[in-house]
Amino acid sequence: MKLPTIAALWMEGPLSYLEQLCLKSFVDAGHRVVLYHYGPLQNVPDGIELADASPILPRTDFLTHQRTGSPALHSDLFRYKMLAQSENTIWADTDAYCMKPFETPNGHFYGWESSKHINGGVLGLPQDSETLRALLEFTSDEFAIPSWYGKDYQQELEAARDAGQPVHASEQPWGVWGPHAVTHFLHETGEARFALPQEGLYPFTFKDRRKMLRRNFDVSPYITDNTFSVHLYGRRMRARLVEREGGVPHPKSLLGTLLKKHDVDPLKAPIPVKPKPAGVAPVQTIEKVGRGQVNLTDLADSLELDRGSSKHRYTELYQLLLLQYRNRKIEFMEIGQEAMASPEQGHADGAEVPSVQMWLEYFPKGQVSRLVHGEAAAFTDDRLAQMACRLEDRASIKAAVPQNSKFDVIIDDATQASHHQQNAFLELFPKIKSGGIYIIEDLRWQPNKLEISGVTKTSELFESYRKTGVFEHSDKDIADAFNALRVDFSGCFMFQVDFDKSKRNQLLVVHKR
Repeated sequence: MKLPTIAALWMEGPLSYLEQLCLKSFVDAGHRVVLYHYGPLQNVPDGIELADASPILPRTDFLTHQRTGSPALHSDLFRYKMLAQSENTIWADTDAYCMKPFETPNGHFYGWESSKHINGGVLGLPQDSETLRALLEFTSDEFAIPSWYGKDYQQELEAARDAGQPVHASEQPWGVWGPHAVTHFLHETGEARFALPQEGLYPFTFKDRRKMLRRNFDVSPYITDNTFSVHLYGRRMRARLVEREGGVPHPKSLLGTLLKKHDVDPLKAPIPVKPKPAGVAPVQTIEKVGRGQVNLTDLADSLELDRGSSKHRYTELYQLLLLQYRNRKIEFMEIGQEAMASPEQGHADGAEVPSVQMWLEYFPKGQVSRLVHGEAAAFTDDRLAQMACRLEDRASIKAAVPQNSKFDVIIDDATQASHHQQNAFLELFPKIKSGGIYIIEDLRWQPNKLEISGVTKTSELFESYRKTGVFEHSDKDIADAFNALRVDFSGCFMFQVDFDKSKRNQLLVVHKR
């Protein structure tokens, strides 16, 4: 069977050694590689065929993601149009490294990136694919309203459209035309059944990507005989290499050994460093590190948590609320989800639980507890207590947490399912000490697979209390249980994500009398 052609896109300009490595890996595996582009290119490895991208999709500026400035939307649309016009071709992002030749008996070639998403970083869809047809139809409208982020967000976009202010794809969540759309339509058409397991194309998750830069790191739990490709998460990997690795990976890291294997010299094609803008520029987060007292945002950013400055900015509020506890013998609890390295590998990742690491460092004298929905990770520390429960069952929560426990702070960052949040609050708020704080994150984003139809959302529940002083719920018993707790409320506040008024009711803070 003839190996499929590998197609990629690089808008213009020089390729760094990271892109060189990935493209060359396909050539060395025996693939024909076509690199589409719009402007002049530099540092293109031998064996790569160049092709003009304009006949497939003319270059425009309106498909740039607003928050990041990335041309991801353009790249998403380009790959769908290219696949519709090509035979025996598989798309590969320029940060996809080929471990072994790509082979497919039916033209379908894509894989699970996590237990929730199928990524399109490597994407093979035959020309008669129903998913490909649906992707092209959806992306033909720049203002199309996605249904895969839940009814609340869909209604918000519909209201904006009806008011004559439709929301462009570039202002919608990252991945709206990419992995989120791919996952949705693959499930809708039933073609998700062809998806490779996570070890096939994304053995290292986004959170695991730094492990590829560790010297002498054992990759055998990740890269197996069934691994076709390794995703390098280019934008973030390039930033990490420049900011933390001096621009070049350690020679004994996975990335360093791959560069040597393919004879790619990182010094001949360095990662570009963006020059600082002339005149007065915004202060970069990295410039603040080390100034003043230990800062929670700095810790979150160093661990690449979305609570930090890169996304939600919750830690800016937490610094204000929690600095008073920093050097006290605080009793702190985080409610989270089980940490699995991958659904296919089926083992807990005991090496890293970044949020736990952050809290242990921020509260050097504190006792940190982690209540996990599912199976607790194997992470251990003398100041860490882990408990497992099922958040859909209040009795399970009650049994998991010692009866006499008292906490200064509890933060719920678990499943975001409304009934889970409410069960946890009802069981655990009574365990908050006088003057303590209970926080629930992500009130706006409930997972479709877990959310129960007809159950009042947590944001609506507390909004009814904010307006009237009375909790209203579709279940009278739950409303009564919440109303019984009001006497112990000192304050109840809801904040916006990223402090943006249009994204209201994202974070709940309840202060206890």
